Amino acid sequence: MLTGEIRSQVDAIWNSFWSGGISNPLEVIEQITYLLFIRRLDDAHTLEESKALMLKQPMARRVFPEGMDTKGRSYDDLRWSRFKHFAPAEMFETVGEHVFPFIKTMGGDGSTYSHHMKDARFTIPTPALLAKVVDLLDHVPMEDRDTKGDLYEYMLGKIASAGQNGQFRTPRHIIQLMVELTAPNAKDVICDPASGTCGFLVAAGEYLREKHPEMLADAASREHFHHGMFHGYDFDNTMLRIGSMNMALHGVENPDIRYKDSLAQDHAGDEERYSLILANPPFAGSLDAESTAKDLLAIVKTKKTELLFLALFLRLLKPGGRAAVIVPDGVLFGSSKAHKELRRMLVEDQKLDGVISLPSGCFKPYAGVSTAILLFTKTNSGGTDHVWFYDMQADGWSLDDKRQPLLDLDKLGLAPLHILSAEEHARNNLPDALSRWKLRDRSEIERPRTSQSFCVPKDEIAANGYDLSINRYKEVVHEEIEHRPPTEILARLRELEAEIQAGMEELEEMLS
Repeated sequence: MLTGEIRSQVDAIWNSFWSGGISNPLEVIEQITYLLFIRRLDDAHTLEESKALMLKQPMARRVFPEGMDTKGRSYDDLRWSRFKHFAPAEMFETVGEHVFPFIKTMGGDGSTYSHHMKDARFTIPTPALLAKVVDLLDHVPMEDRDTKGDLYEYMLGKIASAGQNGQFRTPRHIIQLMVELTAPNAKDVICDPASGTCGFLVAAGEYLREKHPEMLADAASREHFHHGMFHGYDFDNTMLRIGSMNMALHGVENPDIRYKDSLAQDHAGDEERYSLILANPPFAGSLDAESTAKDLLAIVKTKKTELLFLALFLRLLKPGGRAAVIVPDGVLFGSSKAHKELRRMLVEDQKLDGVISLPSGCFKPYAGVSTAILLFTKTNSGGTDHVWFYDMQADGWSLDDKRQPLLDLDKLGLAPLHILSAEEHARNNLPDALSRWKLRDRSEIERPRTSQSFCVPKDEIAANGYDLSINRYKEVVHEEIEHRPPTEILARLRELEAEIQAGMEELEEMLS
């Protein structure tokens, strides 16, 4: 957890950027990302120096070359540990004129971070602001994965609170729910085809560290974790840089985070490659058929991005692979031929495991659309016996634009420190949803349709045109109201009238 002191320092830096003329929160994050990358390079170089000293051998790999750069500055001066001691004006000149041109030429190590830094632009406006940011970041213990990861998450949270750029952020507790529902394992190959800041991939990595710590003790599993497990696509280079750094600061050495327009490019190289997909893709309406990947149109003929993304997930998953993805409610009950066909495919050709209806305000303040989590397994041979539905009413946070916590922190999220009372459950359904999901093939089958969760047989779903809206199947409890006879009601009204008249007379007597 970040201390209040570090949070207030980050807030001060953020305000300094705004007062200094950088009002785009993504640009703020991008500049901080570059500086974190620069510090990371120096840490890597220092590690190589220590190895060489211990082995009494020349350095096997130098991050910073010996000698001078093209502008006559010693490469040693480009190191974080050196320029952080410079006066603000000299630091500003060193970073802008020497360090940034240097990191653009990086990439020889083949890491995803180096690749995404080649377009780096230095836009911090003043030496004073640069000195302040460098001082803050220098005081964060970067050897502590939790601290530096939390620091970056805290800064990314400011994107969400900044308004229009918030679409890049899925609430962290919703991400964690989806990861827990799919329970990643040490052999998974995980993909987010609309990765943004890589929140899903980061959460999956943290889950594996917590639930499967033994995988990092095994050489082959550790190699897979750092170099083969995590894959993310995006077509925004800023997001690629931010997402790559988010993964780095959460301790993943070389994830595959790359540029790709998921709906427009052919997926021949990635077909049936992944065992787990976690995603909240953007749903921007319609795409022109000419720009849409033909392999997706072969699955479902539509211009709707929400349907094309579902087709993409089916294309990318290997048989036996599973997915937890967020879709707008229209996917669940849309009446077009493409909507119905895609739902039919999920139910009849694959295994649709569950549908969780999310509260309509959980993506506020930047989107009020109703959404759901679809959970399915690719089988290519059916397997849906019944579908589990859960009607989530509350996620622990207010459903207005402010999104304030409704409970103490120790009662929020998936694993509160205390068992929630009925009143507290009414404000946070997440622990209940997770526990009921685990019982979906046992006791949940017997639950009545009036319950918050229940199962629906495949045949009934097929008979309803593969409608997956929970309201199609949920039964509402109608309370029986006791009606009094009219004569009794009239008599009571006469009594009330007499009581009111007596009260008025008493009041007049007091005033006279």
